[in-house]
Amino acid sequence: MLEIGKYHTLEIDRDRDPGLYLKNESGDEVLLPNKYVPQDFEIGDKLEVFVYLDHQERPVATNIKPFATANSFAYLKCADTSEIGAFLDWGLEKHLFVPFKEQVNKMRKGLSYLVHVYIDDKTGRLVASSKTNKFLDNKLVLLEPYQEVEIIMSHLSDKGWNVIIDQKHLGLVYFDEIFQDIHVGDRMQAWVKKIRHDNKIDITLQKHGYRGIEPNAAMILKTLEAEGGFLPLHDKSSPEEIKDRLQLSKKNFKKAIGTLYKTRKITIDSDGISLK
Repeated sequence: MLEIGKYHTLEIDRDRDPGLYLKNESGDEVLLPNKYVPQDFEIGDKLEVFVYLDHQERPVATNIKPFATANSFAYLKCADTSEIGAFLDWGLEKHLFVPFKEQVNKMRKGLSYLVHVYIDDKTGRLVASSKTNKFLDNKLVLLEPYQEVEIIMSHLSDKGWNVIIDQKHLGLVYFDEIFQDIHVGDRMQAWVKKIRHDNKIDITLQKHGYRGIEPNAAMILKTLEAEGGFLPLHDKSSPEEIKDRLQLSKKNFKKAIGTLYKTRKITIDSDGISLK
C-alpha cells in the first residue's frame, strides 16, 4: 500500500480517461489526474509524485510539491475556518484540516501557525496540530555538544526561544545569545551547546569557532568579519552609537571587547576596533 503524505517514485502503468495510473514495484496503484499529467510521457516512465487523499477521501497523486509532508513541521497560513476546525493552505488544492482539539488557540483566517502534519490513526487522513510539543521527544537524545543541527523557531518562553531540533527534539536558545530578528517558523542551522542531565537541550546560533567566547564577544567578531574587519566603535563611543550598531549596552560592549583584546583577537585604536 502506498503511504499517504509521502513522495513516491512510481512507474506509469497505463493511460485512461481520468489520467495516468501509476504503480510501485509491489503493484500498488494510484491515479495521477489529467490536470497533473506531463505533456510528454511514455508507458513505463517513472515519475516522482506526492500521494494524498482527494475531496472524496480517495488516494490520488500530484506532481505539485506541498509545503509539508507527513510527520513534519511547517508554518502554514489558515485559509478558512468552520464549525469543525480550521483549514490550512499547504500548497495543494485540498486544504489541510486542523481539528479544534488540535489547536492551542482557536485559529483565525489569514494568520499563520506552526503545526505538525501527521496521519490520524482513526480516520487515516492527513491532519495537522498546533500542539507541536507533543510530537517531540527528549527521552533519547543522541546528539553531541557542538553538533550542527537544523532548528525551527517554535515559541517564546521566559528564558528564550523554544526550538524544534531536527524534527525530533525540543531545545532552547537563550535571549542573550540571539543577535538577529527571529520569527515563528524560521528555519536555520544551529549547534548543540549543552545537553543537560534531564535531556533538556541548549542550542546556540554561534558556529563552533566561537565556542569558549562569551556570546556578545562572538557577535562582535561576526560583525567585524561582515564589515571587512573594522568597526568605528571603541570605549569612548557613546551608548547610543553602540546600541544603534550592535544592540548592546555600553557596559556589555566594553566587557566584550575587553575579552577579545585579552585573547588577541582584536586591536583597539582611537578610531575603532579591528580584527587582529
